[in-house]
Amino acid sequence: MKNCFVDFIKIYCKSGNGGSGCVHFHRNRYVHRGGPDGGTGGKGGDIIIQGNSHIHTFLHLKYHKHWIAKSGFPGKGNNITGANGEDLLIEVPVGTIVKDEKENIIMEITQNYQKRILFKGGTGGKGNSFFKNSVCQSPYYAQPGIKTKGNWIFLELKILADVGFIGFPNTGKSTLLSVITKAKPKIGNFSFTTKTPNIGVVKVDFNSFLVADIPGIIDKASEGKGLGHRFLRHIERNSVLLFLISSDTKDKKKEYLILLNELKKFNSNLLNKKRLLAISKSDLINDDKKKKIKGFFLKENVVFISSFTKEGLSELIEKLWELIRILN
Repeated sequence: MKNCFVDFIKIYCKSGNGGSGCVHFHRNRYVHRGGPDGGTGGKGGDIIIQGNSHIHTFLHLKYHKHWIAKSGFPGKGNNITGANGEDLLIEVPVGTIVKDEKENIIMEITQNYQKRILFKGGTGGKGNSFFKNSVCQSPYYAQPGIKTKGNWIFLELKILADVGFIGFPNTGKSTLLSVITKAKPKIGNFSFTTKTPNIGVVKVDFNSFLVADIPGIIDKASEGKGLGHRFLRHIERNSVLLFLISSDTKDKKKEYLILLNELKKFNSNLLNKKRLLAISKSDLINDDKKKKIKGFFLKENVVFISSFTKEGLSELIEKLWELIRILN
């Protein structure tokens, strides 16, 4: 199924109007000149957003872009308040940012079952019984309910994962994800096999942490080149960044600097995150080459891994878990 990963969408939301107040007078054969007893209108339904950890994209909203809550019912005689309009619940993935049409952030949903009122329903109008006083004993007017205004909003997803995989295309990110988790990403020996982010859970004794593999980043990705630029925002929510560079890359230091530069141009705060450098496909190089590579990255914490032979994977998981625990 094409385009099943939807991480940005625009939807229309309108909370319910308030019900109108009622103009009514008490009528009874035994009561002479009964007073006003018009009830208040019901409140309009709210638009509510709730986080759901079982939803990972906005695909369910792609063909349901108009969310209009029910209006409150009018008040009735005998001081009966009108029924409230039914609330509308919009479920979104954890990590959703809600923005208005000017792209100002309204709210963020960062926890499962976190519930926030996006737009409140209109208040019901007061019935004529509310306006009775010593001067005006029989008011013939009531308030209309408050009418609400519809709004277009943007929903933007930033994946909440503990570790984000950063690297050029075809460096073994998807293979690593499939080996250390139960995720089944698409794997192929060509560039841009990964076209959407993939998430997996890594088990560590009785604990676990989330890892995310985003499409490969290339030079000028922050300017819109390749696929990575569309998904760079997901990295902003990662606690730790794992850089992967293939052992068969000719200029490893240059590739690493390109990756750092692209992150800096997209958001300079990304360079302040904890990071780890992994040299993938290390089964293709000997110990002498490994020493030379370590010499290139004296200031970095380097781990040599091979998803094929499982070399260094235990060490990698252990170091990632240590970095996550330090941050928590």
